[in-house]
Amino acid sequence: MDPMIISIAVFVAVVAAVGAVLMVMQDYSATKSEERIDILTGQKTKEEVEEQRVLKREMFREGVGGVSSILKKVFSRFGNLPLFFEQADSPIGIEVFLVISLVLGVIGVGIGIIAYAPPPMYPVCGLGTASFPLLWLYFRRKRRMAKFANGLPDALELIARALRSGHSLASGLQVVVQEMPDPISKEFAMAYEEQNLGVPIEVALKNVFRRMPNFDFKFFATAVAIQRQSGGDLAEILDKISHIVRERFRIMGQVQALTGEGRISGIVLMALPVVLFFTMYYLNPDYTMLLFTEEMGRKMIAGALFLQVLGAYAINKIIQIKI
Repeated sequence: MDPMIISIAVFVAVVAAVGAVLMVMQDYSATKSEERIDILTGQKTKEEVEEQRVLKREMFREGVGGVSSILKKVFSRFGNLPLFFEQADSPIGIEVFLVISLVLGVIGVGIGIIAYAPPPMYPVCGLGTASFPLLWLYFRRKRRMAKFANGLPDALELIARALRSGHSLASGLQVVVQEMPDPISKEFAMAYEEQNLGVPIEVALKNVFRRMPNFDFKFFATAVAIQRQSGGDLAEILDKISHIVRERFRIMGQVQALTGEGRISGIVLMALPVVLFFTMYYLNPDYTMLLFTEEMGRKMIAGALFLQVLGAYAINKIIQIKI
């Protein structure tokens, strides 16, 4: 089949998929101006209009809620994806995430066809572009956890100062909510609201650790739990924890500087085979297609992928130094 026809068909399919999503999300009911005109002309009463609005909202909630519950049940079997969304503070839901991934997967296949990639690479192109939302969510979660870790020493010092000035631990949490930026303020605000509703503060901090699994915050939550049971100077404990966290950050900075060469080498070694493969394909497609048409070529591809993953794991183990 002509590649141009295939490209047009893929483009039409992507446009149709996006259009279908927009049509589902579009609200075709009467606008507020039209409803007001109907009330003024006597075609509808105010009670009828309000009843229609409530009915429409309930139907929308039931529909979206049903889809969300089904998707959450499915994704909960694959690494607890709802918790992953909560940790990343994602602005989109699971259902929108799935639709975007599917559309990008179709676009990736279309790009592979337009770029005259070998047919066995079409699924790879589709999976590559479909993974963009997941990568975005992963880096958003990683960045948010890094901000939480960087702001934790200052938050602990604020709580220690509040305790020394005579405030309770709950008041110290409120000071952190008022003075610190997101995500520290948001997570501590949730803990503050939970303890206001009657949840023990140890349980509230444990819930924060579930959302933000930070090793240093675990020290803080454990210290609060022990202090609640046996007593002690919590302010002094928080000062020592804050000092330890700052020292860990200093050492981690030195480790990052010393392992920079190893990280760059790993990136180059991982990207070089892929770049060489596509370069050789565009220079001599027939020579490269032997990797897909011959049995030995397919075994070589499988072996190369296994060695790539093994090499990436080994390099990651070398440069990851726990402190």
